[in-house]
Amino acid sequence: MSGFETVIGLEVHAQLLTNTKAFCLSDNNFGDEPNSNIGPVSIGLPGALPVLNDKAIELAIRAGVALDCEINPCSIFSRKNYFYPDLPKGYQISQFDKPICTGGKIVIELNENETKTINLERIHMEEDAGKSIHLPSASLINLNRSGVPLIEIVTKPDLRSANEASSYLRKLHAILMFAEVCDGNLEQGNFRCDVNVSVRPIGQKELGTRAEIKNINSFRFVEKAIEFEVARQVAVVQSGQKVIQETRGWDSGANKTFSMRTKENANDYRYFPEPDMPPLIVTEEFINQIRSNMPELPNQMEKRFQDSYNLSLLDAKELSTTKKLSDYFEEVCKHKVSPKLASNWILSELLRVLKEKDLQINESPIEPERLAKMIALIEKGDISGKIAKSVFAEMLESSKLPGEIVTEKGLVQINDEKTINNWIQEVIETSPEQVKSYKEGKTKLFGFFVGQVMKKSAGKANPEILNKLIKVKLS
Repeated sequence: MSGFETVIGLEVHAQLLTNTKAFCLSDNNFGDEPNSNIGPVSIGLPGALPVLNDKAIELAIRAGVALDCEINPCSIFSRKNYFYPDLPKGYQISQFDKPICTGGKIVIELNENETKTINLERIHMEEDAGKSIHLPSASLINLNRSGVPLIEIVTKPDLRSANEASSYLRKLHAILMFAEVCDGNLEQGNFRCDVNVSVRPIGQKELGTRAEIKNINSFRFVEKAIEFEVARQVAVVQSGQKVIQETRGWDSGANKTFSMRTKENANDYRYFPEPDMPPLIVTEEFINQIRSNMPELPNQMEKRFQDSYNLSLLDAKELSTTKKLSDYFEEVCKHKVSPKLASNWILSELLRVLKEKDLQINESPIEPERLAKMIALIEKGDISGKIAKSVFAEMLESSKLPGEIVTEKGLVQINDEKTINNWIQEVIETSPEQVKSYKEGKTKLFGFFVGQVMKKSAGKANPEILNKLIKVKLS
């Protein structure tokens, strides 16, 4: 890719957390029987008139506030005309030249010491289309999703790499979930992304011809799609040909993009103001009311976790990646255990296990209260960190309390100095060469003595007491 610069813009479609659809009272529920959540408006019956969902307006403004946008007091809905089987009206109600929010930004972390501001172009409201299901012998249409309220969040072409795009999407995903605007479910398509990619020679100001990759619902696939598309476009340019403006899809099995159709321009959609809907007017009082009731956002939570729980910036950031993860952490801390220990066990042990089992934090086999009880045993000195790992493993497989496991398996930590000293003396007496070498300066042998005593104690000796006593004996 030497000699070329990548230019990326992202358009994210986020379904709004409403009970009903954007312009009618049909239910907004994923997974219901196909074509059960429909009505005259969502299936486009002649004469059916749209009525805007108040909750959708509130959530769109909440997203704008969370993303530092300007909320426009007047926005207008338009008809975006195109034909597709899952769009029964033959047009989509959307916002075109007068969206509800303009501007805004998200700051992403490039590395530990460097950030970058990604500027937003706009946020506009629209309705979702239905879903086509293609079978070998037929195509089926499910209109349950038809009319579900969306916001589309459009960036300026500020992104320069697949990694930046992924970082932006993860940050946006977290903000919308914390703001309780969208549930962020990627598998259900509730948070999905269109990626606009172009390349240009380094130093050239004019943007290259872009290709749009549609409806990617995985952060990893966004990265892979961008990497493939950049390589493809560079190869096209280097071969002396021109990149075609087109819409492409992503084949996750083959790890490549593929051409779908020539890219449309705005005039191809024949936008015009929706005649059945008046302009949307929102007052400053309404906007301020939403501002005052905003849930805590990730950046605010990071700072609170550092200030209130004395966590490192890195731990605070990791615990603030999702609302469910931060809720789990705070639930553990409610039981008056060390926040640092809670953070360590959640981030290093619990998340590792959940990833292996392909589970979310809210599906954890260890509830916050049980994890807190185990941490309390460590703090009291009843078990060591090493023993705790055995207890933790048992807790994953059963609903037993950590105290029960410790008692049943005889795992109580030994803190008696006399008993530990006796073991140390036995090890020293049977290891004269190691003692001699240690005293001659081979201090790495200290771990040998610790290990030998731990064997004698079946791992139950208190490590802190053990280390202190060995140092005394060997000195």
